Amino acid sequence: MLLFKSTKSPFLNIESIKRFYSYGKTFNKILIANRGEIACRVIKTARKMGIKTVSIYSDADASSLHVRMADEAVHVGPSPSSQSYLNVKRIIEAIKKTGAEAVHPGYGFLSENDKFCSELNKNGIVFIGPSYDAIAAMGDKIQSKILAKKAGVNTIPGFNGVVRDEKHALEIAQEIGYPIMIKASAGGGGKGMRIAWNESEVRESYRLAKAESKSSFGDDRLLIEKYIDNPRHVEIQVVGDNHGNVIYLPERECSIQRRNQKVIEEAPSPALDEETRRRMGEQAVQLAKKVKYNSAGTVEFLVDSQRNFYFLEMNTRLQVEHPITELITGTDLVEHMIGVAAGHKLSLKQDEVKINGWALESRVYAEDPEKYLPCIGKLSKYIEPKATNENIVRCDSGIVEGSEISVFYDPMICKLSTHGKTRNEAIQTMADALDSYVIKGVTHNIPLLREVIKHPRFVSGNISTKFLSEEFKSGFQGHKLSEENYLELAAAGAFVHEARRIKYAYGPTRMEELIVLIKDKIFSINFKDENIFINGYKMNFKLEWELENPLLYLTTDSGKITIQYLDRLDLGYRLQYFGTKFDVKVLNKAQYELSKYMIPKPKLDTSKVIVSPMPGTVVSVAVKPGDIVAQGTEICVVEAMKMQNVLKAQKAAKVKSVLVKENQSVASDDILVELEDVK
Repeated sequence: MLLFKSTKSPFLNIESIKRFYSYGKTFNKILIANRGEIACRVIKTARKMGIKTVSIYSDADASSLHVRMADEAVHVGPSPSSQSYLNVKRIIEAIKKTGAEAVHPGYGFLSENDKFCSELNKNGIVFIGPSYDAIAAMGDKIQSKILAKKAGVNTIPGFNGVVRDEKHALEIAQEIGYPIMIKASAGGGGKGMRIAWNESEVRESYRLAKAESKSSFGDDRLLIEKYIDNPRHVEIQVVGDNHGNVIYLPERECSIQRRNQKVIEEAPSPALDEETRRRMGEQAVQLAKKVKYNSAGTVEFLVDSQRNFYFLEMNTRLQVEHPITELITGTDLVEHMIGVAAGHKLSLKQDEVKINGWALESRVYAEDPEKYLPCIGKLSKYIEPKATNENIVRCDSGIVEGSEISVFYDPMICKLSTHGKTRNEAIQTMADALDSYVIKGVTHNIPLLREVIKHPRFVSGNISTKFLSEEFKSGFQGHKLSEENYLELAAAGAFVHEARRIKYAYGPTRMEELIVLIKDKIFSINFKDENIFINGYKMNFKLEWELENPLLYLTTDSGKITIQYLDRLDLGYRLQYFGTKFDVKVLNKAQYELSKYMIPKPKLDTSKVIVSPMPGTVVSVAVKPGDIVAQGTEICVVEAMKMQNVLKAQKAAKVKSVLVKENQSVASDDILVELEDVK
């Protein structure tokens, strides 16, 4: 399986080939201290450079793609990351066992762990990343902010120190003013990060951020700074070597976020001009030189409406969203990391860095996009999209059909990137790619990604980190069908029904009326002489579909639309349209008349039970049978994928029974606590 699927390689051009050969000898064998897509990504570049690779894996990952792709693989422990991918002792044993000369940490896990870097140095193993000193200085958000100020970088007002306790947090909040951002001193990725707008939110956010930080990074230190309302999140990629050279590459816009986690990124930013880009880049380089930075890293900024920018943090590792920088510059950042780690000078100079076109990245996750909760399961059907024009579609993934999305790790399925000559081309290519991305077996967030990518406000470039909360005030609820959309979806359902009936009944098309139901809409559909009539009106619709193929194409006056055929239902079909799944009922007249007498299934009264919104582990239970709770009272906390979710009472009630205890594993929709009315 190829890691990058595109009509042309993002790296294979004359300049990149020259740079590749300029690095010369590097390493014979490297170990990748990570898993999933980033491990696969590093393996691909290592192969290109003629380097053998070693993967490590846990029990849950024994048959994973990154294990199969590597030249060698070593088991390092049980499924929980604390016992495997964070187990420094076992990883160093694996390095020695295989004779690997260097380690690439990917991102997450041990990538910004200065103690891991130090242990490698003690054992004579090269760390393909920055020095111990740079990680220690910049990996700590408190220390990095102090250093940024000294380096002449614009910084956000806040408290430059470790928050001692909840009382101290409240004092700082009062001093700098609301809203405030409470976040983990170590790590990133939105883990251990909370916004508080008042005193009660500070208390809850402090506790949850501390627990998440401890769970994710083994470090529960927190810092507090002023929350800049309505900003853009823009970051600068830097690369340095051991000879004092540091360059910056064009910025990435990462403003489309949920719960401080990035959802869609693009490069360059539609908000920056050349002057702002230059000033941000130069400040990023100043900071990198201050700590003698010698690898790939990212300096993150918040940018306001006047293009004022403020230092946020520095990530001393390869970023998740690095592919879009590679697509617009033609560089391979992993190749540069390996080259400079081997002692070579950077083969790229600042004046050689150019912007070529536009690129976007959508993070495809196994999650419920309406609840924004992770999901687990096995991929029963998995087909990655391919480019259908001269633009690039790149899929960075670590899975194949049959892969398992586990409760133990981040639920990422793929980083889907597209490139075009212009922003509009990149957006349209992304929309087409999302429409043709087939994922069955787990719930995924493609409905949200598809909705955002063609949203008028996103297309205009008028975005901020508040985009999702502002545009989906009541939460994301899938694509809202227009009248034209309803007709197209009804036609697709009827076409599928007739195609299957003809195939499996071995008879001609019957001239009968079909009744199509979509939500609360009812359509009367007839076929005559290969034409389709909806509610008596002839529609200029044509369907292209190979029977049972997951993709079908409906041609209308507006053009060709990609629709996914997901499942056959008892009385219809489940189709995916604009990323969202719709149940399209197709009945004959007799079935329709009888359906009116079907009794709907009663819904669970969620006000009387607390259910787990996802598979995970119960972190705490705050009530016991007999307790009287008010609306909004915390009942319990469930953790999954290192994120903690507080479950609260929807109304005043009495606790009838508690069905779980701390550290117990639960499945999605398991009842945790039963409530009853207060008498």
